[in-house]
Amino acid sequence: MSRTSQRFFAGPHAGVPASYQMLKEEHEVAVLGAPQISAPVVSTVVNIQPETAVPDHIVWSLFNTLFFNVCCLGFVAFAYSVKSRDRKMVGDVIGARSYASTAKCLNVCALVLGLLGTIGCIVLLVFLVPAVYRAVVQATVGHTGY
Repeated sequence: MSRTSQRFFAGPHAGVPASYQMLKEEHEVAVLGAPQISAPVVSTVVNIQPETAVPDHIVWSLFNTLFFNVCCLGFVAFAYSVKSRDRKMVGDVIGARSYASTAKCLNVCALVLGLLGTIGCIVLLVFLVPAVYRAVVQATVGHTGY
């Protein structure tokens, strides 16, 4: 087998390495500059509005659904929160705010009624249990004859 060099490029730069040709072309582009276009430049401006933060109160609604679900207000608030989140994902900011406002009102009502009910039960237990205990003790003492 004989080793002979073959010429792949024919023309004036046949014996010049490829890296030299690339540098020469880059130099010519740099000297000549970018091609000049005689047409007017048209620009497009896209205004991207910042994403408006619409609170959907979904965590608060879930909390009220699990712990203070008085008259199912927590569950209804959760449903409105999900609707608000859906409206926000679609891009309907006005609808999302409307559903979020309703969810907030329902959450406030559920929380207030739930807290009042809890406090009422605690007060009832604190005052009622000792009174019932005393009444039971007096009733048993009175019947035994002591």
